[in-house]
Amino acid sequence: MPIYEYRCRGCSHEFELLVLGRRTPACTSCGSEDLERLISLPRVHSGSRKARSLAAAKQRDAKQGSERMRAQREYELSHND
Repeated sequence: MPIYEYRCRGCSHEFELLVLGRRTPACTSCGSEDLERLISLPRVHSGSRKARSLAAAKQRDAKQGSERMRAQREYELSHND
């Protein structure tokens, strides 16, 4: 089920649409079926975006690690009696 990008020849509206089977797509703005399928370009990831993603992942992992350590310590303390 590919997602295609289209431009309506009637109103020039550009949109993406998930195409199921052989159904004929229609413009999401005006309803026209006179569409031009556009070439989809790959998404580009910049160095700064990658750095932000890595920093967020490290922060998330550190938080999860400290939560696990705290839960383990609480478990150990409650079972030492």
